[in-house]
Amino acid sequence: MKVSALMPFMAIVALLNLTSCSTESFPEDAIDSITIQNPPAAKQIEIEIMELINQHRLEIGLSPLNHHDTVKAVAFTHTDYMIEVDNVSHDNFYQRKQSLQSHADANLVSENVAYGFNSAESVVAAWLNSDSHKGNIEGNYTDFDISAEQNDAGKWYFTNIFIKR
Repeated sequence: MKVSALMPFMAIVALLNLTSCSTESFPEDAIDSITIQNPPAAKQIEIEIMELINQHRLEIGLSPLNHHDTVKAVAFTHTDYMIEVDNVSHDNFYQRKQSLQSHADANLVSENVAYGFNSAESVVAAWLNSDSHKGNIEGNYTDFDISAEQNDAGKWYFTNIFIKR
């Protein structure tokens, strides 16, 4: 099997250990460094991811999640950051959480990130095959949004944020 064919699988395996993003330790008075700007228009892949997640939620008896522009704007800042540093991570999660608590009245915040998948179906399937990522998708949330951006080499980076208001 070619190494390039294993890249999406290796990316999701690497993400399996990044599930406790909301437990990062930061001072309570940390500066909110996320600047909320108008999010970019939704791309087709983002719309498909949101539809697939809501379809899955409906199939298991959960309510669909609402699209939220502020969540998308915050997700976009993180996807842009991951591309800039060329690393898939939950870096600065506390700042995103704090920003969504302030600007979107979020009581609960979680996120899924990914890299290298080429379709909505493949990234959602990978998240659903990971207990922690699936837990976010099936969690007690009210709103969500996604940012999917490509780096200069055409590889996709994804940040999917869930909130409960």
